[in-house]
Amino acid sequence: MELGLYTFADVNPNPADGRGPEGVRRLKNLLEEIELADQVGLDVFGLGEHHRPDYVVSSPSTVLAAAAVKTKTIRLSSAVSVLSSDDPIRVFQQFATVDLLSNGRAEIMAGRGSFIESYPLFGYNLEDYDDLFAEKLDLLLAVRDREIVTWSGEKRAPINGRGVYPRPLQEALPVWIAVGGTPQSVARAGAMGLPVALAIIGGEYRRFAPLFDLYREAARRAGQPVEKQKTSINVHGFIA
Repeated sequence: MELGLYTFADVNPNPADGRGPEGVRRLKNLLEEIELADQVGLDVFGLGEHHRPDYVVSSPSTVLAAAAVKTKTIRLSSAVSVLSSDDPIRVFQQFATVDLLSNGRAEIMAGRGSFIESYPLFGYNLEDYDDLFAEKLDLLLAVRDREIVTWSGEKRAPINGRGVYPRPLQEALPVWIAVGGTPQSVARAGAMGLPVALAIIGGEYRRFAPLFDLYREAARRAGQPVEKQKTSINVHGFIA
């Protein structure tokens, strides 16, 4: 078992408190939290992505890059990167950079997000909620697995034999799939041989156990090796 922490880096959204100074204070404290987590031997620290006044981190990779040069062994992950409203190539490039800065400790936790504000903010239609994630995950994995990429989809322009740089230090940048309890999402992660992070926001933990059974069965049916079937439970306060 591995233990870690994640945070959304919440702040007071009241404009009267001064968002600039509040943001400075919160980010300073956040870097100190990550340093302390590294010093006490935790395995991973994850940062959420939000685009709201009550959270200060809209770009996890930027903060993780700062943390990379202040830490030694802890793995640095998003929790999550809202892949549906981002560009997978930029996500890969940003985390490849974190990987280089951290000497191979970066991870991506990709998801669709627990809020929807990023979709209209970046010009995406919520009716494409599922299709956007599926297509962009496909592109992210293509970029991760091949330096020179040829790819086409329906939601963005195709890529014809283009190189994507920088490349990470790790041979394959870890990509986790974050799910909120949807059986189809769990099964998809298993069939693709991707590690799954299950976010348990409420309810008794035991009722989520069948989702892990579904994940492993989907992986087995797809012929995925056991060593690829990594699982994580994300609850209030820690990642296990």
